Amino acid sequence: MPGYRDSMLGRLIEPEIKSLLAEKNYKELRESLQELDPVDIAETIGVLSEEERAVVFRLLPRSISADVFEYLSFSEQEEVLRLLGHEQVSSILNEMDPDDRTALLEELPGKLTRRILEMLSPEERAIAKTLLGYPEESIGRLMTPEYLAVREDWTVTQTLEYIRKTGREKETVNVLYVTDENDRLIADLKIRTLIFSDPETRIRDIMNTQVIALNAFDDQETATEAMLRYDVSVLPVVDSDGTLVGIVTSDDVFDVVVEEATEDIHRMGGLEAIDEPYFDVSFFTLWRKRAGWLAILFFGGMITVYVMETFEPHIDSGQLLILSLFLPLVISSGGNSGSQAATLVIRALAVKDVALKDWYRVFWRELLSGLLLGSFLGLIALARVIFFPPMDYDRFWMLSLTVSLSVIGVVLYGTLMGSMLPFILRFLGFDPAFSSNPLIATLCDSIGVAIYFSLAILILSGV
Repeated sequence: MPGYRDSMLGRLIEPEIKSLLAEKNYKELRESLQELDPVDIAETIGVLSEEERAVVFRLLPRSISADVFEYLSFSEQEEVLRLLGHEQVSSILNEMDPDDRTALLEELPGKLTRRILEMLSPEERAIAKTLLGYPEESIGRLMTPEYLAVREDWTVTQTLEYIRKTGREKETVNVLYVTDENDRLIADLKIRTLIFSDPETRIRDIMNTQVIALNAFDDQETATEAMLRYDVSVLPVVDSDGTLVGIVTSDDVFDVVVEEATEDIHRMGGLEAIDEPYFDVSFFTLWRKRAGWLAILFFGGMITVYVMETFEPHIDSGQLLILSLFLPLVISSGGNSGSQAATLVIRALAVKDVALKDWYRVFWRELLSGLLLGSFLGLIALARVIFFPPMDYDRFWMLSLTVSLSVIGVVLYGTLMGSMLPFILRFLGFDPAFSSNPLIATLCDSIGVAIYFSLAILILSGV
């Protein structure tokens, strides 16, 4: 488990770095930093004070400072840019991978972004502007132009020589891409195939023409789906004319997966998505992200109160007291079953197990599930009331029937609501994850109360 070992190493080295900083023993500190992996250095820098971070970055050799910078969070990167001098900032930004630099520029204020672009070399500035020109959350923003492109009439010997000259600074050399004279993608070639081929063999004789490519304007999630489907770690990116403009690697896709999963988890929890670490988010931002949804759910709860007020005159106080004992049991069953169904459908939509057109199949499947689950829980509720009836209540048989049938109805409603709401949101163009568990529970509460008291009036009062 190298990741675990590395993170442990970073935490172990932290006291030593702080001690060397306190002693101002910068020579030994520089030597110690050179022996560490950039990931470990970034982890340690994250817990240092502003002044200590600035000192550490000034001591880092240029060869690794950009690598360390890429592993910092966006808020830490912005702070480091503010602390360092113009020359060192320019050096770090020019050495960064284009895709990581684009991700940073997306997060920074426009004024600071323009300043950073001015610090870049003409070549790097052109790359940065090109990537920023693609739509937000598109593959164009995610890709890097650091790839290896070869011609089909080259020999294996020529190709290997070209890799030795130019491959050192590329994102990956595991896969080469074959382009024509207009830079259009026509094939790919794995380095393994190249190495084990005869030196005089032409690339056209060993290349793979069944190449899978992404479009630069597609959504980033398309890259995730393609890598999972074809089990590859790198994919080429083309524009509308088929011209090769970059590549997307698995480490970039992992970032997208984490970001999308975080958004879905937050939305399913009933709050707006937060794309920063918890302690990097301001208190006001946390309040704003949570308050809106809580207000919506609060008003939804008022509907439940209104429903209860509507039924109250139709049930005498004695029966209302007995019924209230089982109210949490009934309405929670609907919220729980709805949350289960919503979670299953949201996940199925996310991984393409089901499509929008499959809504009716899901409806009938969940209808049967709701009936079976409701009947199962209804039997448990029936046994609860029969064997443990409320004290001094002589109509417990009627009460047991009321509670049991209510549970069946509420679970059925919750299951259908939870399974269909994600489809409705997807049809309207929203993220299905907005059908959060708290929202499902709130929607089920009011209807659950109406079902419960309607059956109570029908069975207990004979109306």
